[in-house]
Amino acid sequence: MSKEITSREVDYSQWYNDLVLKAGLADYSAVRGCMVIKPYGYALWENMRDILDKMFKDTGHVNAYFPIFIPKSLFEAEEKNAEGFAKECAVVTHYRLKADPNNKGKLIVDPEAKLEEELVVRPTSEAIIWNTYKTWIQSYRDLPILVNQWANVVRWEMRTRLFLRTAEFLWQEGHTAHATKEEAVEETTRMLEVYADFAENYMAMPVVKGVKTANERFAGAEDTYCIEALMQDGKALQAGTSHFLGQNFAKAFDVTYVNKENKSEYVWATSWGVSTRLIGALVMAHSDDDGLVLPPKLAPIQIVIVPIYKGEESKILIDGKANIIVQNLKQKGIRVKYDNADNARPGWKFAEYEMKGVPLRIAIGARDIENNVVELARRDTKEKTTVPLDGLEERVQLLLEEIQSAIFNKANQYRAEHITEVNTWDEFTKTLDETGGFVSAHWDGTSETEESIKTQTKATIRCIPLNNKEEEGFCILSGNPSKERVLFARAY
Repeated sequence: MSKEITSREVDYSQWYNDLVLKAGLADYSAVRGCMVIKPYGYALWENMRDILDKMFKDTGHVNAYFPIFIPKSLFEAEEKNAEGFAKECAVVTHYRLKADPNNKGKLIVDPEAKLEEELVVRPTSEAIIWNTYKTWIQSYRDLPILVNQWANVVRWEMRTRLFLRTAEFLWQEGHTAHATKEEAVEETTRMLEVYADFAENYMAMPVVKGVKTANERFAGAEDTYCIEALMQDGKALQAGTSHFLGQNFAKAFDVTYVNKENKSEYVWATSWGVSTRLIGALVMAHSDDDGLVLPPKLAPIQIVIVPIYKGEESKILIDGKANIIVQNLKQKGIRVKYDNADNARPGWKFAEYEMKGVPLRIAIGARDIENNVVELARRDTKEKTTVPLDGLEERVQLLLEEIQSAIFNKANQYRAEHITEVNTWDEFTKTLDETGGFVSAHWDGTSETEESIKTQTKATIRCIPLNNKEEEGFCILSGNPSKERVLFARAY
């Protein structure tokens, strides 16, 4: 099976594409730049979505849904936001097709069905939501509003990659309204912590929490907080963002409230989101040349049972024992599959579930039943052990927890080995080219220097880490004084 995937060492980009396709996560579609998320990939997204949804609700948020179409005048209301997304917008101009009188069987746009106002297909929802909030908010009693939306968005990307960057993708976007700046900033950082918790404790993917520079922040935000992860090729990936929007959208849409002193004030805002890009991050952070390596907490199938038998009598015996094991595992809340289909040999099944990243595999035969044992195989380390059937469910539970921790520890060790402090331009470029990873370096704080470094090296400032220590130094490019290091990397 491994021969079907390009090696990471040969071509990391092709390895990623091969793996997404062959593991059954996604497929290309008839629409350029868009993807089909296949059932296995969607099951992975559902697990992510369900966990995150609970985390949002546990922090007081509720779900709502807003239109995918945004009137162009509303989209233009917050200038920085509109300008920032303008190049990626798909626009609806007509609402009907008609038969082409000059070409039978073909359809053309009906010129008489032109919209009075063009509609932007949602690239992000701040405009439509804040226009709605204007009718929801009159008094301090109406605040805070803590709303999340699960939706699809369209950003017309020119260069696309499955999950990482597609013209349409799935995400969640939180949009909250607050009476004070302090409440809004607290919300922004709270949701950043939720994302970091999810990334590390469920995705088993260590992240750096930080703040974006002015050049890199969300269009229309006062501050953008982010979590940055490191992939196995040494490139960074922005895994989630939380934006403090200040009063920009409230002023653009005239959203005010009457405070307790009976004075009118503008509302304070946040927005925050993660998307199906997390699936791409999961693939690149942990997988190997034999397929996916999935953390048990998110794996659609946590354990698969494969029977080894000869003849119908043997199969009936194994089916009976396996079904008892399945029932016991399900009672423990474990996602288990018993693959007793007779259309593929056990060796093929082993390779197939290895490709799909199933954390644990049980192989069971008639002789195993006689000896009251089964063979357990771990996906992450490829270790195989023979264990007694007695106490199997508890052993499996502990092993899944151990695998979850082991996957995180491996990724964390890789990241620790790929954060490099440099002090000169030569060290900076050499590290980027030879080692990759996060490069910790001094920067003079100017957009001009930041842009020049990006132009020369294709590396960007991924973030200014939270709780960054002050340290006197000199910018690697300009030589001007600097008071702290920032993290640079080439990124997806």
